[in-house]
Parts: sequence; C-alpha cells; structure tokens
Amino acid sequence: MGKNKNGIFKQETIGTLMKKDFIALSETDTVEQAIKYVRENVGDKTNIHYLYIVSPDKQLKGVLSIRELLGSSGELPLVNIMTASITSFSTDLDQEKAIKVFQDKNLVSVPVLNNQKQMVGVIHVEDILDVMQQETTEDFHKMAPVSGLNVGLKDAGISLLYRKRIVWLVLLVFMNVFSGAGIAFFEEVIEANLALVFFLPLLVDSGGNAGAQAATLVIRSMALGEVKMKDWVKMFTKEISVSILLGITMALAVASVGLFRGGPEIALVVALTMVIVVIVGSLIGMSLPFIFNKLKLDPATASGPLITSIADIVGVLIYFSIAAWILAL
Repeated sequence: MGKNKNGIFKQETIGTLMKKDFIALSETDTVEQAIKYVRENVGDKTNIHYLYIVSPDKQLKGVLSIRELLGSSGELPLVNIMTASITSFSTDLDQEKAIKVFQDKNLVSVPVLNNQKQMVGVIHVEDILDVMQQETTEDFHKMAPVSGLNVGLKDAGISLLYRKRIVWLVLLVFMNVFSGAGIAFFEEVIEANLALVFFLPLLVDSGGNAGAQAATLVIRSMALGEVKMKDWVKMFTKEISVSILLGITMALAVASVGLFRGGPEIALVVALTMVIVVIVGSLIGMSLPFIFNKLKLDPATASGPLITSIADIVGVLIYFSIAAWILAL
C-alpha cells in the first residue's frame, strides 16, 4: 500500500513529497561516535534539523536534535539522550492530513516510514507550505468553478483558459434552463401580476447568496478539521435556526418594498418567499459539502456557481408556487 505496481507513490501522498536527505544513527552509537559520523556525512545534506536513531533493521527508535547531541557527554549512548516519542508519517498518508499535523504541533521536520515501519525519508515544513499553497489555489479554482491550470495565469494560453472554463459554464447554462422552464410554467400567474417580475432576481439571488455563505463556512471548517461527517446533524440543526433568523430579517426589509410596488398581497408573497428561499438555500449550501465528502469528492466543488444555480431553480419554483397559491385566494 502507498505505491502502485510501478513502484511510484500515489499522487498527493507524503511519499511523493519526502526527501531522502537525512542522517540516521545507530542506537548502539555513543555521542562521540555520532558527532564523528555527522561531521563526515553532513556536507552533502540539506535541512538537517534532527538526527534519527534507528535499529539495525532501520526501525525508527528515536530522534535527537544537533544541539542536544553537541551538549551531551561523549561517552553517553544515544538511547539515553534521544526522544523516543516521535510524530511520524506513513508514505501513503494524504498530504492534507499531514498539513493538519504540522499546523497543530508546529513541527519543523517529520520522519517518514514505510509499511514495515522503516525510516525511508523526511518531510520538512517548507515542503508542506508549498502543498498548502497548491491546495488553496486548487480550492479557489474549484469554488469558481475552474479546472486546475497547472501553470501560472500569466503564462496560460487562450486555448488552455478556454478549455479549463468552458465545461463548467456550459453545464451551468443547462442547469439554468430549468429556471427558465419554471418561469414558463407559471406564465399565466406572471401575466396577471407583473409586479412579481420585479422581485424575482432579488429573491433567487438571496437564496443563492445564503447558500454560498453556508457552504463557504462548512468547506473551510472541513479543511481545518473542525467539522466532520458525524457533525452533519448538529450543523443542520444550527443552520435551520440561523437561516430562519436571517430569512425573517430579510423578509421584513423586502416586505416594505413589496407593499409599495404591488400592495399587501405582493408584500406577503415576497416576504414569505424570502424566508423560505433563505432557509432552503442555506440548508442546500450547508449540506452539499457533506454530500460531496460522502461521495469521496472534494467539498470545495460544492460552492459558488453550483449552489447559486441550484438555489435559482428551487427559488423560482418556491416563489411562483407561493404567488399562485396566495394570489388565487
């Protein structure tokens, strides 16, 4: 596990990031022997923050800083001064999980072990910082949504930019066809109450905006490890309460405009719609990252235009259904 049939580590695992520049010392060495070995071998190494103590079969036993080594008596065995409690990574560990460990423990370097618990490399904090930058860029692209460029925007050609953006845009166009179909279905209601058209963008955009907000909060919390799949029920319950408060507040604001533009009935329609679309949009935005995560997809994909398009479709149906019901009374 950790490598494919060709012996290459899987993408986005620690095995692809680790460096093999490290100094391993025998657990039977004394401080004096270790200092001599380090002096002879450190010249061709970079980023040597720690020394690693291993058994004859390369099993990792402990870790030692150079400062600790130089400050110890020469005749002492390394096992007497090393730290046996070690944070380590396996070669098949996902990069994002490694990022979380570095952030939580403020580490500089971490040893990497294979499936036999033998030390095969080391990962440095600067390597993790590079990955964090790549992951952040990737998440921003998905939230747009745009496929990964793999090159800088300035260096990307017109053809590449077109290909990376067109698929999602065409998909979203076809999703928005359903919004048009919903409007066409309620054509008679609209013709009888033209004032409804004035509030359509305002209402459906409010649902999309609320959903995008909720999704952004959940996605970020998932990335930081603060929210996991088991927290869905708790988050759902909390989001219902928050979205009801948001919806009522926004409904009060828009009701006065509805009263001015179309009278009491239109005011009631837009106010009731506002409450419902904000609640539904928020719950969609909050839930989609959990659904994507459950399907083993990146939660960052469930954001921005995708949520807005879904909220638009649902908002149109809610708005005109409420209008048809209330105005027919």
